[in-house]
Amino acid sequence: MYYVYILYCQKDGKLYIGFTSDLKKRILKHKSGFVLATKHRRPIRLIYYEGYLHEDDARQREKYLKGGKGHSELKIQLAHILDKLGYKYANTRY
Repeated sequence: MYYVYILYCQKDGKLYIGFTSDLKKRILKHKSGFVLATKHRRPIRLIYYEGYLHEDDARQREKYLKGGKGHSELKIQLAHILDKLGYKYANTRY
């Protein structure tokens, strides 16, 4: 199984979108500071994930969500949790 996941970085109030084949292990690495992209943005919180049977499907979805239209749709889809977390919608980058 392959996963696309979204983290909320509490320090800067931004999102991080990633891909992995082992979700639990990858999240643990993020929380422990072993991932350069989120090391200085901790604490982090997993707010969403999707599972895929094929790696190419997951990679394609990750790429889409990181793009403008996908990122915008993601904010609409996750509006309730993002509001609860205090996400700043003016931030257009993750």
